[in-house]
Amino acid sequence: MSNASDRHMQQTDYLTWSMEKDPALRSTIVAVVLLDASPDWDRLCEMMDRGTREVPSFRHRVVEVPFGLAPPRWVADANFDLSWHMRRVSLPGPANFDDVLEFARTTAMAAFDKDRPLWEMTVVDGLAGGQAALLIKVHHALTDGIGGMQITARLVDFDRDGTPRDPAPEPPAPESPDSLDLAAEAIGWDWSQLRGLAGRGLASIWPTTRAVVTNPIGSARNAAGVAASVARYLRPILRLESPVMTERTLSRRLHVIDVPLDRLRDAAHRGGATLNSAFLTAVLVGLAEYHHRHGSDVDELRVTMPLSIRTEQDTLGGNRINLARFPLPVRSDDPLTLMQEVNRIVEGWRHEPAVPMAQTLATPPQSAPPRPSSAKCSSTSTSSPPTCRVPRWRCTSPARRWNGTTPSAPPSARRSTSP
Repeated sequence: MSNASDRHMQQTDYLTWSMEKDPALRSTIVAVVLLDASPDWDRLCEMMDRGTREVPSFRHRVVEVPFGLAPPRWVADANFDLSWHMRRVSLPGPANFDDVLEFARTTAMAAFDKDRPLWEMTVVDGLAGGQAALLIKVHHALTDGIGGMQITARLVDFDRDGTPRDPAPEPPAPESPDSLDLAAEAIGWDWSQLRGLAGRGLASIWPTTRAVVTNPIGSARNAAGVAASVARYLRPILRLESPVMTERTLSRRLHVIDVPLDRLRDAAHRGGATLNSAFLTAVLVGLAEYHHRHGSDVDELRVTMPLSIRTEQDTLGGNRINLARFPLPVRSDDPLTLMQEVNRIVEGWRHEPAVPMAQTLATPPQSAPPRPSSAKCSSTSTSSPPTCRVPRWRCTSPARRWNGTTPSAPPSARRSTSP
């Protein structure tokens, strides 16, 4: 991390971190990987040691800046101990995948030790047929879903004998900044933010002036459109759409439903929709049935959806997303018609002018922990990060399935992740 801007959390990362002042808003991601056999432990530890060198944020802990002068600082952990992050357990056998999910459930509910880097990896043995599982637990401040898949590509092999890689870099130099160091760096961070804001403002003067002179009406419309889009993102949400799913607790349940990808893709094609919209429609139809069985029919439910703004130029990890919260219809006589309507609404939100403004929209007062009345008003959150379609290996053991979970923040009664 070469400068003050790099050393501090980005505003979108800080948002996921600061929300945890309310325990119901913990930003924990857990991935469950089913393996053919238990991986070679020494090789797995060697692989993760290398991975933490290639992705040094996995060797950094979070340190708060005095008086909140800047977002928290990423500090290279002077006491980094790989063996603390790597664990191995054996379930009473012969265990099955549901037993693994139960173990993952309790893992997901446990808070991180915030004096250490925010990740854990656990090998779970004792499964029937000699299989094993791998649980990967990371804090959302480290990465979003797409960033997580990019990091994973650095940590897996693509054949049993291993994947040739360049020599591992040296680990980051340990740091132990005191309060004065942190405060001084915070002033530097504030100054860099002001310079960046001023530079962007100056760079936009001529294009903006030219646009106003050559097309004043169009410029006014564009400005009004951006302002309206930002207002839609920032408006407070004060009520639940669901009369049934009203409670938010610290408890979690994990379940997996397997759906043939080809059938889901075919449904999306027939409806002229994206695969993500087909997945989301299936979730909404299920929630409509859930409400019906509880004696309460609803016409729409509010969804929280991360919209990726990641580019090829972005570094590994971190959050390059903007969270959108909007109502979607859940009832229709024709699921295909419902899918098309869902697709229309979702694509509209994807193209909102405010979407690329994630860092700006996450700054104070947005960076302060959101009020529970606003943050807890979604009925479901969904995420569809991409996955790798080629064989993946974990230290001589092939991965048979990968399942990820969405974090508790933003909290919702139902959370769905695909694939």
